[in-house]
Amino acid sequence: MNYLKEILRGVFIGVANIIPGVSGGTIALSMGVYEKIIGAVNNLRKDFVGSIKTLLPYGIGAVLGIVCLSFVIEFCLEKFTIPTLFAFIGLIIGGLPAIYKRVKGEKIKWTHVISFILLASVIIVPTIITAGMTDSVRTVEFGIVSVMIMIGLGMIAAASMVVPGVSGSMMLMMLGYYETIIESVNTFITAILTLDFAAALSMVGILLPFGIGVLAGIGIAAKIIEKLLKRYPNATMWGIIALVVTSPFAILYGVDFSGITVATVIVSIITFALGTVGAIKLSGKE
Repeated sequence: MNYLKEILRGVFIGVANIIPGVSGGTIALSMGVYEKIIGAVNNLRKDFVGSIKTLLPYGIGAVLGIVCLSFVIEFCLEKFTIPTLFAFIGLIIGGLPAIYKRVKGEKIKWTHVISFILLASVIIVPTIITAGMTDSVRTVEFGIVSVMIMIGLGMIAAASMVVPGVSGSMMLMMLGYYETIIESVNTFITAILTLDFAAALSMVGILLPFGIGVLAGIGIAAKIIEKLLKRYPNATMWGIIALVVTSPFAILYGVDFSGITVATVIVSIITFALGTVGAIKLSGKE
């Protein structure tokens, strides 16, 4: 049962990584598995088998979330934008009490305040600056330059899986490669389902180096985060809390609320409640 619960957590983390403004790291943190995943990534060399056992259900869930739900999420975001976004905001807010427990009762120092303000600005400032920015789709053809670009983009996207509050999808959108990656994933999935292996193989040249970049980025970022949590635990946690509480701002900023109906408001409240309850349940102790 716990294994299935971990896979479900992985599904939410995976889906979060394909939604601009939503951070997979934030969802992992809200569900109480963030440090567990970070620790397993950093212990791959010391305890490879143990780390793989820890990471496997989250990896399976993330892949299932991306592969099986990418079309569903794309449809929901297009047809039911606000309720869908509020579902993810619920997932984020629902896990906040569990995160706050880490610093509750601790004396707040000026370093904690500075950490909170700096990390909050990391989310707020870029969100405001990039408001209304559209993703100019960039075409990618297989070649050494494209491979290097995809590896670099993968490392950037990995930030959303490791750093709470930072959306790798939003970064890819800012760089003009979000649609390229999403279309490549969808084309690959469609090609596999239709047994069009030639089309699937053509996408490997994009997705494989991107995946390599993601793995490298996760390893580097995880090591940095773990060291910060060990050396400056409270200041780091206040910074993480800032990233989490400002995430809803990043998700909703720039969303068109004109023409919103009573039905949309009601459905959004329901999806928010479901997301919140889901996060509370999934952040509970194993």
